[in-house]
Amino acid sequence: MSLDHALSTLDVGPDAAGSVGLVAEHLAALAEAAGRAGAYAATVSAWGADLASRYEAGAHLLACGNGGSAAEAQHLTGELVGRFRHDRRPLPAVALCADSAAHTAIANDYGFAEVYARQVTAWGRPGDVLVAFSTSGTSPNVVAAAKAALEAGVTVWALTGPGPNTLASLADDAIAVDAPTTATVQEIHLSLVHAMCIALDHALGVQPAAVA
Repeated sequence: MSLDHALSTLDVGPDAAGSVGLVAEHLAALAEAAGRAGAYAATVSAWGADLASRYEAGAHLLACGNGGSAAEAQHLTGELVGRFRHDRRPLPAVALCADSAAHTAIANDYGFAEVYARQVTAWGRPGDVLVAFSTSGTSPNVVAAAKAALEAGVTVWALTGPGPNTLASLADDAIAVDAPTTATVQEIHLSLVHAMCIALDHALGVQPAAVA
């Protein structure tokens, strides 16, 4: 059904019709970006397999971002410490945005640009992974975290918006999502978080629970 036909069947005024058009435009942009996201499948699969090997060796995952990207970071670590689709052992993962006391203390004493870098230096060890989210790829505190991670021997994977950008250039590996708005970039980032969990669980040999 076309948008024009859908609107013609609704008893709405011009303001509501305009809203429907804006929503449809957003969803169309998301569908287009999702269609391009298949190009990231090999990278995400490799990340999942690599992360599984690191976990078997005792490594940890750190994640950071600002605003909606902070929510993405917490979503990722929640899937790891909890579970994704099927039961498995909890996996060590820390969202650096979640500790409000450390976050505000560092911001107060050292400035907001250091809120993640200082935590990376505290927690990161060689073999660990930092997943850095930034829709712009230029967020100063996330870029600083990536630099601190590299200095500590922590591998950096970046999820950003369109490249080229500073964070993607710094990272050991990056997915720069080709999408027109911050909202759509974040929506694709969330799908990539889930995709990485699928790849990780597959590499770990996670199986559905047996049906009694």
